[in-house]
Amino acid sequence: MTPEEFRSAGHQLIDWIADYRTDLDRGPVLATTEPGQVSQAFPSIPPTEVRTMSEVIADVERSVVPGLTQVQHPMHFGWFPSNASLASVLGDMASSGLGGLGISWESCPALTEVEEVVCDWMRQLTGLSEHWSGTIQDTASTACLVALLSARERATGHSQSAGGLAAVDHPPVVYTTDQAHSSVRKAALLAGYGADNLRSVPVDPDTYAMDPAALQRAIEADLADNRQPAAVVVSIGTTGVTAFDPLADIVAVAAEHAVWVHVDAAMAGTAMLLPECRHLWTGVEQADSLTWNPHKWMGTILDTSLYYVRDVEHLVRVMSTNPSYLRSDSDGEVTQYRDWGLPLGRRFRALKLWFHLELDGIEAIRERIRRDLENARWLAEQIEAAPEWRVLAPVRLQTICVRHVPRLAGAELAGEELDRHTLAWVGSINRSGAAYLTPSILDGRWMVRVSIGVEGTERSHVEELWSIMRSAAAGDVVGSR
Repeated sequence: MTPEEFRSAGHQLIDWIADYRTDLDRGPVLATTEPGQVSQAFPSIPPTEVRTMSEVIADVERSVVPGLTQVQHPMHFGWFPSNASLASVLGDMASSGLGGLGISWESCPALTEVEEVVCDWMRQLTGLSEHWSGTIQDTASTACLVALLSARERATGHSQSAGGLAAVDHPPVVYTTDQAHSSVRKAALLAGYGADNLRSVPVDPDTYAMDPAALQRAIEADLADNRQPAAVVVSIGTTGVTAFDPLADIVAVAAEHAVWVHVDAAMAGTAMLLPECRHLWTGVEQADSLTWNPHKWMGTILDTSLYYVRDVEHLVRVMSTNPSYLRSDSDGEVTQYRDWGLPLGRRFRALKLWFHLELDGIEAIRERIRRDLENARWLAEQIEAAPEWRVLAPVRLQTICVRHVPRLAGAELAGEELDRHTLAWVGSINRSGAAYLTPSILDGRWMVRVSIGVEGTERSHVEELWSIMRSAAAGDVVGSR
């Protein structure tokens, strides 16, 4: 494809994307395909003839779009906000168009230095001190793995330089809660801690936040058992209920035993763009590492996860391999981001953040976040005021955990019958395509999460959702889109 052919095809694609986003709310939220249907729409052998852009776009509409669950749809309230602002889409296109190779500073100085700049901008915008230095990882899952590798090496005196964990006398231990993201367990296993050295610290039964006193007891028990407390992963906005572990109290406990503190604020980190929300991570300046994802609620397109550390020298010592073919005269004077994470080759991800901030503006982003917080408060008030409806956890940000508990023959539905009722009404909503909600288990029983935060979601959409929820719980047929 020549530059001129690219220009023509690009115009067609941009026009199609703009039309697609404009009409997004007219279709169903949930993907309408059956397993295997998308793959069966493609030829079983590779293409041998060149086709036009119009033909390819037609195939996208026919074969790909029906297989998308529309997380940009204003009636999407599932999982977490996964916004992809069009401003950041342009940055992503610029990154791809430039085709930079991020294996070292020398291979693309602009990639490194723009990343340094935007990471520092985001540090300032979230009120973090100058003691933090940042990079862009693909996801918070990867950032958590990097953090636990760093914690492992600090706790074992850099065992990777000798016999590794096999030669360690005191097995290192990781602490978190059952409310933490599943990636924490995965990272602990991949980092070699082992399932026997992963502790689930009890939580407060009302807030679902980690109990610092229980953490203290768990650490003392492991010390008595000849184990080495290595890391505690603190959830600032848990996956299930958006609970906030008491970070200030946890870092105080961790400091007594030189335990690494990693702060996982993957979704909720966006709230820290608002000065009035920063009390939710009081104590963050005493942590060792933290991550949050602009590619969630903030709206910078995937994959854009910020990872900050206070001790860059330690991070580089753990992650660096420095092969001879990548050495250059600039070593020692510049940042080599290959030594800050797992991959060698890196995309120019910083352009997505830069374009998003420049083209949309931070104040517009903040205004949207405040809108979502207000919409969540409104919905929680409606639910709490309605007979037979329950809000199950404190609404700290934009997630409402809800259960409908009807009365039959004078008694409230309970146990497995209540579970079946919950899954039935949320399932009817999701299958209809009118909206999408995430069922999840809390305290051993199914409930429904309402996660508000899609870029296009206004109060009218939340009002429509509440009407749909009541109809579905009453057993009425939910209209489809």
